[in-house]
Amino acid sequence: MWDEICRTRYDVQDASLRRFRYGVQVNSLGLTEQQPENNVQRIVLEMLGVTLSADARARALQLPAWNEALGLPRPADQQWSLRMQQVLAFESDLLEYPDIFAGSSVMEAKVDELTKGARNELDDVLALGGAFKSIDELKSRLVASQSQRVARIESGDQVVVGVNRFTETAASPLANDSAVETIMTVDPLVERQLIDDVIRWRTTRDEEAVRAALDELARVARSDDPADNVMVPTIALAQVGGTTGEWANALREVFGVYRAPTGVRAGVAERGELFAALVERSRAVQARRGRPPKLLVAKPGLDGHSNGAEQIAVAARDAGFEVVYQGIRLSPEEIVAAARDEDVDVIGLSILSGSHLALVPRIVQGLRASDLETKVVVGGIVPDEDAKALLDLGVVAVYTPKDFSLAAIMSDLLGIVEALS
Repeated sequence: MWDEICRTRYDVQDASLRRFRYGVQVNSLGLTEQQPENNVQRIVLEMLGVTLSADARARALQLPAWNEALGLPRPADQQWSLRMQQVLAFESDLLEYPDIFAGSSVMEAKVDELTKGARNELDDVLALGGAFKSIDELKSRLVASQSQRVARIESGDQVVVGVNRFTETAASPLANDSAVETIMTVDPLVERQLIDDVIRWRTTRDEEAVRAALDELARVARSDDPADNVMVPTIALAQVGGTTGEWANALREVFGVYRAPTGVRAGVAERGELFAALVERSRAVQARRGRPPKLLVAKPGLDGHSNGAEQIAVAARDAGFEVVYQGIRLSPEEIVAAARDEDVDVIGLSILSGSHLALVPRIVQGLRASDLETKVVVGGIVPDEDAKALLDLGVVAVYTPKDFSLAAIMSDLLGIVEALS
């Protein structure tokens, strides 16, 4: 399909230039906190899917670690994922053969099916005006597709071993009683040391040269002259000691900040009787106080993994909540301001970057400083010891990947609002 598009649409006649080279990052979506040892075979199976066929083999492969649903992988866990690739490459003879699927009628039929489906999707995007014009629609479809997947898992229609079937288990030697021992932890002093390093760096550089470089960067960014290239002042700024933060802030002042569409809308999955009961409870809350329960879903920090936050937002709307979700990478101050301006009952924080102990206290303290009684719940990759610290701080509840039932989470959130009413 790639070859055909390059040849017919873009008139690329040299076959060597039409080769499809691609890399794969095996996704972490299917990794589970429950029975995490199962994640090893999940990773291997996904790796085989992009390596078995010589004619369609990925040229680069990045594998997740088995414990990414528990916390930050340690160096040894990362090495384990690397060794999976090396064992396949050097202890099997897979790479010594041409495509083992060549001539398979089953595989040919599957390729034809996938190609037809991909063409239909491409034609649909083109009919919408192209990718840029249809970003909102495409993002909504992605969120809807994941919502349907989550609903199938929750109902048991889609089996996830160790989560909704075969849940009985012996104790795993990989996941012992102390979650901290199975993941990488970062000393809070590291952040302070890095901040001190930046401060020290700035005191030893030529500030006038940095200011001149930033001014030139801003000028070029605003320029319509084709001869102006933003890379030139970018390199000059780096050479005089400018930081990436200063570079980014200069460009933000010129271009603003892009907020991508969230794709969140209600009614995209079959929720069943449990959600019907939640809607009735939401209506009862609205009848008592004159407005529906209101939830702010927020992702603070640099964490760009929005899938979990989107599914919570969609499920909350399906449960009768009024939902405010402004996308990723918000500062704690922006989240507090949104809670105040939107008058929400509960803030749901999604943090998958491991920075919960740094970010959540700032939000809780900001709420208290603003005299807001908004309740806070946290979801993400949060070890047990960290969860206890967050609860001691005043967070009402902490959810991790093992809490896969959206109906149960929504019931908890409604309970919080009902207690306020």
